[in-house]
Amino acid sequence: MQILFIDESGTPPAPDKTNNNPLFVLGGVIIPDDFWHRVKADLDGIKRKFDVTGEVKWRYFAPHHTKDNSLSHLDGTEKEALRSALYGVIRKYKSIKTICVITDTALAYSLPYINHEDDVYWFSYKVMTERFQYYLQDISRISGQKINGIVICDHRGPKDDKRLQELHARLLTGTHQAHSSYQNLVEGVFVAPSHLSVGIQFADMVAGAVLRKFKAGDTRFFEQIKDTFRKSESGRIEGYGVVKFPKKEG
Repeated sequence: MQILFIDESGTPPAPDKTNNNPLFVLGGVIIPDDFWHRVKADLDGIKRKFDVTGEVKWRYFAPHHTKDNSLSHLDGTEKEALRSALYGVIRKYKSIKTICVITDTALAYSLPYINHEDDVYWFSYKVMTERFQYYLQDISRISGQKINGIVICDHRGPKDDKRLQELHARLLTGTHQAHSSYQNLVEGVFVAPSHLSVGIQFADMVAGAVLRKFKAGDTRFFEQIKDTFRKSESGRIEGYGVVKFPKKEG
């Protein structure tokens, strides 16, 4: 069983607010179920080393984030060492893969079927789960046996979570217009608070690194996990592990 953990960076904006949030990113980490305990042990060890007792979140690393949090006791150098250690866990296991979807919010609203913030999130999520399905098909073909997967997302809010669960179910039952047949996904989408989920904390770090690269041009963190993104047979990550939505013509 493969588990896809998903978290977001940035916020889906209203149609008239895209200048404030030009990019919205979903970051995903795929962890095989039999590797989850190893990843948890690694995360626990890193937290002990840096005396972190709470949740690790991307925004806590920002110098301007002054609100008290689990990383407040660390200086800038220590935070950088912590962040690199976390990315080291993702790189450590070849069986762990990453996927991200980078949504151009203004371009998304030019599509006839995207009219509000929920649509931006939903269609970004759809692209993410399609790539997960393709990945499951790939490894099933390589292994010679069907490999199934489940999806776990960060808790966003009761109404948002309910809507996502309903739309996810429509994907699996084929009652939503989709380009993929989700034959390798089982059950509905699971929702978990990030502070209680090992995988979502890592997905948050992936999403943050990707947004930093594509919004600010800062590749320091993206480069640390670049080799973990899903690839084509020729080694290409664009369109496979790093997916831009919507696709630009030309």
